[in-house]
This record gives sequence, C-alpha cells and structure tokens, in this order.
Amino acid sequence: MKYLFFDIECSVVSKFVAKICAFGYCLTDEKFNILEKEDILINPQGGFHLTDRKGTQGLVLPYEYSSFKSYPTFLEKADKIYALLEDKDTLVAGHATMNDVKYLNFESKRFQLRSFAFEFADTQFVYMNRVGEFSRQFGLGSIAQELGVEFTAHRAVDDAYATMKVAEAMCKAENCSFPELIEKYQIRLGRIENYEIEQTTSTAQIAYKAEQERKREEREKRKAQFHIFADREKRKRAKDGKLKNKSVCFSHPLEMDLPVAKRLLSAAFAQAALFTSRAEECDVYVCYEGENGARWKSAQARARIFTPEEFEEYLQKE
Repeated sequence: MKYLFFDIECSVVSKFVAKICAFGYCLTDEKFNILEKEDILINPQGGFHLTDRKGTQGLVLPYEYSSFKSYPTFLEKADKIYALLEDKDTLVAGHATMNDVKYLNFESKRFQLRSFAFEFADTQFVYMNRVGEFSRQFGLGSIAQELGVEFTAHRAVDDAYATMKVAEAMCKAENCSFPELIEKYQIRLGRIENYEIEQTTSTAQIAYKAEQERKREEREKRKAQFHIFADREKRKRAKDGKLKNKSVCFSHPLEMDLPVAKRLLSAAFAQAALFTSRAEECDVYVCYEGENGARWKSAQARARIFTPEEFEEYLQKE
C-alpha cells in the first residue's frame, strides 16, 4: 500500500465556490519513504481574494500571484489529480481533509466533471482521537511544531509534506502503521462519491457528541426548572425591601446551580426585587467569581455585580 498526503490552496473560497490554484501532494510507501512530491500549480481563472476563517483578515500565499495565468487550468490537470486520489492501492490523507475534499467537489462541478470517488483519512482527526480532545480544532502548524516538523505554511506541497511527517510521527509514537493507527482509534474513513461527502468519524467522537448532547439537554432541563420556579416565586414577592424597583439577573452557570439559584432568588424576592433574564437591563447581577461571559459584559455597564456569597451577605444585612 502507498500513502498519498495532499493539500489544496485556493485563490478564492466562498459558500459554493473554491477556485483551486495549487494541489500539493506527497506520495510515500508504507514506511513513509517519499516516492513522489510535487506542487501542481493551477490557473484558477480569476483573481486572488483570500480571507481567514472569520472572513476578514487576508491570507497571503507564498506564491507569485501574477505567474498563475501561465499555468494549466484545473480541467487540464484533472486526470492526474483523479488518478492520484482514486488509486485503489493508496490510502489518501490530509489535514482537516473535509475542506480540501469540498474544494475538489466544487471544482468538479464547475468544470462539469464526474464526481471524485475515494476514501480519506484526516491527520487532524487522528490527532484529536489520540489526545482525546474533540472540543476544538488543531492547526497543522501547532501539531507540526509540537512534533518538530518544519515547513512553509500555505505552500500546498509543504503542507502535504508536513501532514505526512505528522502521520509518521504519530505512527512512530504508537509503533504501528498508518492503517493500524486508524484502526486502533476505531476511525471510519471519510468518503466522497456522487458529489456527496461523508466526514470521518470514530467511536470516541460519537461518544463525545452523545455526552455533549446529554449535557445540553440537562442544561435545558435545569434552565426550564429555574424559570418555572422564578415565575411561581415572583408571586410571593414582598411589596417593600432594599431591592424595591431593582431588577436582579443571574449568570447562566448560577442559574444551572438550582439549589443556590433558588435560595438566592427567594431571598431577593423577599426584598421586593424584580427578576430579569436580560443582563443589559438589570440593576444587580450575580455570578461566580471569574466569570466573563456575554451576560457579565452586558451587566458591567450599569449593574452592581455580586458573587453568590456577597449577594447573600448583602441581603441578610439590616
């Protein structure tokens, strides 16, 4: 078996368009010995309009943009790219591979070509399974730096080479082949066929998502319970007290801590407080020490801020 590590750079990316300007790849044997390594440069047939993931800051590719007009188009290089990716004796992999597969899908549709059809691994996803962290993405640069791999970011062939070295380092650490590493972490390869893309999954990721969903449902349940309690208890609000005509708002984490939140809210109602969920309108905001979320920022402008302990002490003072 051979391994094909690839990376794609585009001159422009939008919701339904990705004009490929570079297809870099590193083809190796099972021992990660390089058989081929190339940066296939492509005329994207358009200008370069590059942004970061937030769609704001411009990215700069390490290429001379003006030279791309002289390169072949994607249509002219398509046969080679299809052959590389669809070789049945080759395991295909990238880093955050779903993005690059989407770009290939856009280009095959743009030039009215048949759909790509191949399975693919993702070194980022393998790394996430190894470290047991699915709550955030890990950039190629950060992983490469951790593993001592040097490369020029955003040069497609160098990104492909760095992806290969990351895979090699993980395999050496686990003393196994790349397919064995994938199998060890029970990873199912992604796939593209008939213009439909299935992303990579794993047993650990599925379990993580199920746990996150369970936690979300629990938060929603606690939130509903707290607001039902607030609606019921406000009917018992005192007519007079130190919080008369003052609105009290709790942070989300405090609302989820039902025993504490209920006790504090009952005490606040006993002092004639009003209750609101709109932090930007409250007079008193109660949160745990160290919180700095959106509600806390909204409340800062006008509210007096207490910790639960401080608020309880304040309410008890004569």
